[in-house]
Amino acid sequence: MSATPIHERQLTTAAYLRELGLPELPPRTHPFDPGYDPQTVISHLGQSAHLMASLKISMACWLVGGEEAYRAKIAFARKCGVTTVAGGGPFEIAVALGKLDPYLALCADMGIARIEAGQGFTDMPLAPAEVARRARAFGLGLQFELGKKHTGAFGEGTVDALIEQGQAWLDAGAVYLVVEARESGAGVGVFDPNGALNREAADRLAAAFGLDRLVFEAPNKPSQFALLRHFGDGVALANVRLEEVLRVEIFRRGLHSDAFDVDVFKRRLESARAPEGRAAPDSEIAAMASAPLYQERLEREGPGQFTTAR
Repeated sequence: MSATPIHERQLTTAAYLRELGLPELPPRTHPFDPGYDPQTVISHLGQSAHLMASLKISMACWLVGGEEAYRAKIAFARKCGVTTVAGGGPFEIAVALGKLDPYLALCADMGIARIEAGQGFTDMPLAPAEVARRARAFGLGLQFELGKKHTGAFGEGTVDALIEQGQAWLDAGAVYLVVEARESGAGVGVFDPNGALNREAADRLAAAFGLDRLVFEAPNKPSQFALLRHFGDGVALANVRLEEVLRVEIFRRGLHSDAFDVDVFKRRLESARAPEGRAAPDSEIAAMASAPLYQERLEREGPGQFTTAR
């Protein structure tokens, strides 16, 4: 089998990331749609679906927005392989009003794949196993949100109770536990009133459930960066705005200026460096960049004319 001539090959961003020693990471960001128009959501999915662990159809906006618009967004997410999740607020209202089954039926009919249960602003009269059973009856997955929306940051006693509660929901079949942080990322959950991360509380939750089952809401840059600095690239973040997904992901990979010197990221980059401090030139992209035919093509066609993979 003959090799493709160097001057006919295409450079790719994926190859360059491998050149930096960055492994492919599974999606660990769970962004949310707070009510964007379909074109915006569809465009972000086209750009970043491969980085999304799920997409939350947030709050109750989808119940009052144009139904066809929401159906289009949900359908496109499904086409992209992104799981859609109905936010926990409508669930709590449905349970409080005795309308859980109609709510679950609507979620399923809309094409939503998973519901978020919680008791952030109501009390939960139903056992976790009962909620899981009823969700399964409609073909819906389940996750549970830990924490209240209006009672402030977690204290030591709060974390003990949340660990017990979270285990009950995992035992019932929840696939994720989501740690509440609201829109502010301050004075709620694992963030104190100044927005600083309560590392002890975060560590206790992570130790109890593992980072594969635990998702931290991180609604703004300080909360996102604090959690990534503390836990590294394996932490799952939720309630990330769609326009912030790429910023989170470059920080996760150590490609953001604020992350490049963070030890947990820097060690990974350093492992791929040659002794003189440059990326080891043993990959195809390095060979292409140094090849005379590449330079000839660059002079002939100009930069930016042949860097997109077919």
